[in-house]
Amino acid sequence: MSDHDFFFALEMSDESELGRMLGELVTAVLGHVGYAAPAIEELTTTVRGVLADGAAGGRRRCDVRFQARDGELQIVVARAGSAEWRTTRPCPGP
Repeated sequence: MSDHDFFFALEMSDESELGRMLGELVTAVLGHVGYAAPAIEELTTTVRGVLADGAAGGRRRCDVRFQARDGELQIVVARAGSAEWRTTRPCPGP
């Protein structure tokens, strides 16, 4: 998928469903891009940790963005009142 660009953004506010739903979303997006299971598991665990940290701070609303461009995938998690978390990874080759 590295030769295709895309942008996907989601705003979430239901904390009770956030971790499970976002974990499934991260798994689906990374699988679609072509990442192997170990990378998917590592990134999903990391994103869930970021979400848990924000929830512990009482920040319910969360924006999540996935952007693939020029052979890289960027994931951003943003919550009002806290710094954005972001990571950029190379997209797997064909």
